[in-house]
Amino acid sequence: MHEFRRVLDVNEVPDPGKTLVEVDGEMVALFHVEGAWYAIDDVCTHDGGPLADGELRDFRIACPRHGARFDIRTGAALTMPAVRATRAHDVKVEDAAVWVRLRSSSFADGPAAHAAGSATGRSAGAATPTPAAAPLVTDGPVAAGAGTSVPAGPLCEDVVREILKEVKDPELFVNIVDLGLIYGVTLAPSPDVPTRQHVSIDMTMTSPACPAGPQLIADTKRALAARPDVSQVEVRIVMDPPWTPDRMTDAARDQLGIF
Repeated sequence: MHEFRRVLDVNEVPDPGKTLVEVDGEMVALFHVEGAWYAIDDVCTHDGGPLADGELRDFRIACPRHGARFDIRTGAALTMPAVRATRAHDVKVEDAAVWVRLRSSSFADGPAAHAAGSATGRSAGAATPTPAAAPLVTDGPVAAGAGTSVPAGPLCEDVVREILKEVKDPELFVNIVDLGLIYGVTLAPSPDVPTRQHVSIDMTMTSPACPAGPQLIADTKRALAARPDVSQVEVRIVMDPPWTPDRMTDAARDQLGIF
């Protein structure tokens, strides 16, 4: 059991305000809002972003990397792309000083975490297993996926993007086109079969270490391979420029509760 540690004087942080403190060797984001004090891990559960550097609005802190919001009172994940709560800690004011006691685990999961756990068969708040490593550049023929809807009409970039709307991020449940993950589409005649085309996709991820990357690549290839006029599919991962929530469509923002 951790003990309360004195971290600073009450007059060191304005109201509203925030700061970063160290407690028992761990970095904690400390908040002063409406006369009360709150503490959570300085870690966004989406990709480890520093929450203390984010924008504080009322009782919500936004990760500066991708915009995921957390409740500073409970650590609950309020908006995507975060799907798990960050850990909240105990805070008290005594002798004109602020004291923090670390909790051993997180006690609050946001709506996103419960949705993800239900849809994937995981317990809410459980850590997402990391898939086996896969190459981030893949090409070659792919078997068409069963039950895939294939848009009619000549193959072109617009048709390719419509097809890719069938591919959804397994944690966010939003298609990769509306998420803004598709940076480019290139079509070229197949050298072996002139009536078919080689499709190259420039795709990004919401973070460099996104655990859904291998699945998104495989699903992209399967969706496009359902077209009889596609010979090969190449997926190239591009991290420059880095993805931000600004790349999402309004439909994706509405679905994820980002305003």
